[in-house]
Amino acid sequence: MRFRSQKTALLKCALAALGAAALSQTALAQQNSAIAASIQKVIDRPEFKRSNFGIEFYDLATGAVIYSLNADKMFTPASTTKILTEGALLAKLGKDFRFRTAVYRTASIDHKGKLKGDLVVVASGDPNLSNRIQPDNTLAFQDEDHSYGGPAVAGDPLTVIKDLAKQIRAKGIRRVDGRILIDTSLFPDGPREGGTNVVMSSIMVNDNVIDIVAKPGAKVGDPLSLSTSPETGYAHFINHSKTTATATPPTFSDPEFASNSDGSVNVTLSGSLPLGIDPQTVSIGVPSPTMFAQWVLRESLAAEGIELKSPPIIVQPDFLALLRYYTPENLVAEHVSLPLAEEIKVTLKVSQNLHAGMGPYLLGAIAGKDTANPLKKGFELEHAFLTEANLDLSGASQGDGAGGDWADLFSPEFMCHYLAYWTTRPDYEVFFHALPILGKDGTLAKIQPQNASAGHVFAKAGTYGSDDHLNNKMMLNGKGLAGYVITKSGRKLAFAAYVNHVSLPADPDAAQNVAGQALGEIAASAYDAGL
Repeated sequence: MRFRSQKTALLKCALAALGAAALSQTALAQQNSAIAASIQKVIDRPEFKRSNFGIEFYDLATGAVIYSLNADKMFTPASTTKILTEGALLAKLGKDFRFRTAVYRTASIDHKGKLKGDLVVVASGDPNLSNRIQPDNTLAFQDEDHSYGGPAVAGDPLTVIKDLAKQIRAKGIRRVDGRILIDTSLFPDGPREGGTNVVMSSIMVNDNVIDIVAKPGAKVGDPLSLSTSPETGYAHFINHSKTTATATPPTFSDPEFASNSDGSVNVTLSGSLPLGIDPQTVSIGVPSPTMFAQWVLRESLAAEGIELKSPPIIVQPDFLALLRYYTPENLVAEHVSLPLAEEIKVTLKVSQNLHAGMGPYLLGAIAGKDTANPLKKGFELEHAFLTEANLDLSGASQGDGAGGDWADLFSPEFMCHYLAYWTTRPDYEVFFHALPILGKDGTLAKIQPQNASAGHVFAKAGTYGSDDHLNNKMMLNGKGLAGYVITKSGRKLAFAAYVNHVSLPADPDAAQNVAGQALGEIAASAYDAGL
């Protein structure tokens, strides 16, 4: 009897468990249905009639797919590509890695402070030779980066360069008879990054741009008032911009550059602003980051009272002959960056294209020690990293670091598995906290700020568009959002949402206001869906 009694009890427990499981499956179906209904309302909007969506929500605790739509297909991901680039850098270099930009002398300093040799700055690939460094050892950023027309970070963009000049003076140098050189052997001035047209290089002062603030004049026809930062003799501005009637649209033509014999450039600016409009900001990429760095360093040295006898060097020498001088006893100045964890945050929060574009090059040159072909080596290392994570790379294609290459294609399924893998890594918290927060900061600061999910979605956004000249509109080739949702109950989901091929008005804000907000809604749909 006791045996039959135990058997009956076990049977009852089993039946109860089956009932609970059935209820659980019913609840899950209802939850999926709730998310699906919210997403379908977005997809059914007329602006997305001819668009393609790819979406997946993935439960990190159970490994279950909560919602899926075309998740195995590949989509144009835009800047969500950056989470792969920055993830590979973080994994291979480590969160505590620091860039070291050193300045060496190639001769002794006499008793009068005269250096009869050269000063050589050895570029390290530090993306933040700027004013981002704050007293609390963080890197500052604006939610809309100056590379995209947002305001520059407050302060002097030559802070780091001026500090190097002060260190050189503190070493007793009062005159340099030789050259001021920038050794960019790590990676010389190279191609332009596709999203912002900024030249990539291993020496990056103020993100390789000069910031301009333009104000309308007092009356129609007056030239615009321009202020530039930094102010430097490297760039001479020719102002062809003018003030137009109230309410006319602002315009800004691509700057025209002309090189001078001393390495400086003339920059012709054309455009217009209407009467009464607030000051507008724009940044222009310098044509030669190496010459830019050389000019601002020379000016900073002169400001410290250091006499320079040689002119700017336009043709850089073979630095192999100077390697023997790169020793501790010849070190006259050094800048050590903040840890890589801070740089990853800046790049992902504001989608800094130059920094991310340089990612594969830095990975190949620094981690792979291949300065001859750093891009190829960088992608080899990233491929190895993703392979070691047991990810199915048939759902991924990548041609650059920032997300502006036609080869950049990812499936939502691949991206969710990539994000899930990151939760298993010891450096996950660095990766997670580098992501923009919905409605709070970075590129998501203005996306769904009033939604209940604001502050609970941590994700990288991306935008990739082109001009539709036929219809005088913009074709949004790809808009993406990928990251994590922490639901109302505390459950954590990985998600990836893409929409491709959206026809939009020729308005620079349309991509955010239409597709960006839509993907924000899709991400938010999981927050209070009962999960």
